This record gives sequence, C-alpha cells and structure tokens, in this order.
Amino acid sequence: MILGIVGIGLAIVAAIILYFLFKNFTHLIVNAIVGIVILFLINVFHVMGLFGASDVPIDWITVIISAIGGIFGVIIVIALHLLGVAL
Repeated sequence: MILGIVGIGLAIVAAIILYFLFKNFTHLIVNAIVGIVILFLINVFHVMGLFGASDVPIDWITVIISAIGGIFGVIIVIALHLLGVAL
C-alpha cells in the first residue's frame, strides 16, 4: 500500500519536472526559430552591406545565442559581427 502511494507520488513529481523541462525547451526552440528567421532576412536583404560588413553566418553558435537571448541575442550577434568578433 505504501509502496503504491510512493510510486504515484514519484510519478507526479516526474510529470511536473518533465512539464517544466519541455516548457523551457519549447521556449528555446521558438527563440531559435525566430532568431534564424531574423538572421536569414538580414542576409537576404543584405542589411549588413549597408554597414560595410559581410553577411552574418548562420551556424550553431549564432543559433544557440539567439535561442538563449531571443531577439536580444540576435542583436548581440549582429553587434559582434559589426565589431569584427568571429563567432
């Protein structure tokens, strides 16, 4: 009887932990997709060429920065690219 109650309690705790992990994971995926789309549009319209710089590369590090930082992460990537910092 007690073992069954403990098992149900552990299942509820595991479900709550999984919920919060997936909730944060989907938030990161949405940020990453928005960041990639913004960087893609910047590259398509050659916005960086107005500042005398080449296109911003879309690679793993820029995706990770934009996933964690969202739009502010994209702004950081663009600022670092304009300053000549290689990512």
